[in-house]
Amino acid sequence: MPDTIKIAFQPLATPVSGLAVILVGSDLKPSKNAAALLAPAKDLLAKAAAADGFKGKGGSFLDILAPDKVAADRVLVAGVGKPADWKGIDIVKLGGQITARLPDAISEATVLLDTAEGPLTPDQAAEVALGIRLRFYAFDRYKTKKKDGDEGPKKRTITLLVGDEKAARKAFKTREAIADGVDLARELVNEPPNVLFPAEFAKRIEALDKLGVDVEILGEKEMKKLGMGALLAVGQGSRRDSQMAVMRWDGGKDGEAPIAFIGKGVCFDTGGISIKPGEGMQDMKGDMGGAAAVTGLMHALAARKAKVNVVGLVGLVENMPDGNAYRPGDIVTSMSGQTIEIINTDAEGRLVLADVLWYAKEHFKPKMMINLATLTGAIMVALGQEHAGLFSNDDKLASALGEAGLATGEKVWRMPLTPEYDKIIDSQFADMKNSGGRLAGAITAAQFLQRFVDTTPWAHLDVAGTAMNSIKGDLNRSWGGGWGVRLLDRLVADHYEK
Repeated sequence: MPDTIKIAFQPLATPVSGLAVILVGSDLKPSKNAAALLAPAKDLLAKAAAADGFKGKGGSFLDILAPDKVAADRVLVAGVGKPADWKGIDIVKLGGQITARLPDAISEATVLLDTAEGPLTPDQAAEVALGIRLRFYAFDRYKTKKKDGDEGPKKRTITLLVGDEKAARKAFKTREAIADGVDLARELVNEPPNVLFPAEFAKRIEALDKLGVDVEILGEKEMKKLGMGALLAVGQGSRRDSQMAVMRWDGGKDGEAPIAFIGKGVCFDTGGISIKPGEGMQDMKGDMGGAAAVTGLMHALAARKAKVNVVGLVGLVENMPDGNAYRPGDIVTSMSGQTIEIINTDAEGRLVLADVLWYAKEHFKPKMMINLATLTGAIMVALGQEHAGLFSNDDKLASALGEAGLATGEKVWRMPLTPEYDKIIDSQFADMKNSGGRLAGAITAAQFLQRFVDTTPWAHLDVAGTAMNSIKGDLNRSWGGGWGVRLLDRLVADHYEK
């Protein structure tokens, strides 16, 4: 947990002082404990709600400066609508919404986690705490001076009053591990490219061994021996060596085939010889968002001791223009033996993934593979930033990802894969070309990847719109949102753990 926030659990009967947060539904009836807190000020809630037009709608708030007789100095009333209609993500968002409404000057707050219908369950309480953690994260380590009124995150203690303190604390341990994984992914995406280059990324991955993750780092010498000509071509224009990190978590049965997660880790993408426009190029420090999500996921799974065998693999490169850089017109040979004509050096992520996918398939014989990549701008044209693009050769896996997306709020939308699209990337000089042109760009990129998975159940998540320059919302205020960690953790928990 970050040292800027402390989350504590106490019984509902614990005395309240300072800032108190209470939950009120659309009937505007306070819980028994909230009513007791407000009792010295007769009709305080009803009068304040009438004056402000507060209806208890989910996501709405009413801020009350309490009279002297009330134990709390200030009461923040959180509208929760009809608790019977809550979905899991609504409860997580509630924690984020409360955090966002806490005044900057407040260092301590107490939240009464009960409604007129009774206390929240331990799992619901833990979900609120997860939302608090996710919303609290901020990245400002490189700011040496603060603007007036912008003092950044304060050290804060938030005490949650719950019906079953012991059970809620136990339930939160799992969520805390997930939040730590999300924050790690955010941290990696937010770091500047002069700090987080392939070797430094690999070094940070090695720190996962403290959690019991077995980490192996392959350098250029090892990858050359493996024949990873596609991945190595991308990085050959950079002064910094390319790397591949292999993370193993063996929490399941001995000898059982693992599930595999693969991430694109282009630590900075200039576009290479097919150089990008200068405007917005600074955002290309986030072109390793897929690798960041895989790393954060491995942290979460290991920290919560997930009962499953998992392997995470990330290809880490820089795509730079240089006298030694690969060129349009070059033909490279992938680890699979398939040859690739280079049409555009800015279609580099699929080259990295081609070799890592093949390595994962051949070395680990996984039950299934999922890769994440900030792969195409085309997926943002299609889906914006609300959904990640989902491509899959397996209906069951695609359906499971869709369900996990709805449960976590990290939503996906399935896109087509067909032979007609696949033909577009056929090359007259090699087995395939790395770009099919502007039309159906996200689909042809996925078709390219599919040529390196054979019959293994596989899904490709194009996270160009979700992994970086993230939409600010109830659970995130960071440029790098850590998208994908909660989605994939939920997928693992629901379908692969035993």
